[in-house]
Amino acid sequence: MADMEKIHTGRQCAFVCHVHLVFVTKFRHKVFKDVHLRRMEEIMRAVREDFECELVEFNGEDNHVHRLVNFPPKVAVTKLVNSLKGVSSRRLHQFDALTRHYWRANKLWAGSYFAGTVGGAPLSIVSQYIEQQNRPT
Repeated sequence: MADMEKIHTGRQCAFVCHVHLVFVTKFRHKVFKDVHLRRMEEIMRAVREDFECELVEFNGEDNHVHRLVNFPPKVAVTKLVNSLKGVSSRRLHQFDALTRHYWRANKLWAGSYFAGTVGGAPLSIVSQYIEQQNRPT
């Protein structure tokens, strides 16, 4: 937990930027199992490397996912969100259950998302909240 509040440095700045992101499935359908969430975490960890971000915490339930991301100020949250949603949607098509469910709309995620900057609440509380999600089996 102590490293979550570590001050990062760039060429001309020092920063600590965290955002709590929540993505919801299209129509809030309950489609995720633990295997989907494990694969999604791998995908999102790979995407975050392109943005020089750190995925501090990840978890989810059967119809939404939470993540706590540490990002540099040069990254626009909207671009990060679009990339995370797009790449995860495309790569999760390997699962027949998800593909069958979303074949008509061809979309996994709802168009909206939640992005809350984290700073008022201690990061340990936000991290604990994400850890305590009721992950499906």
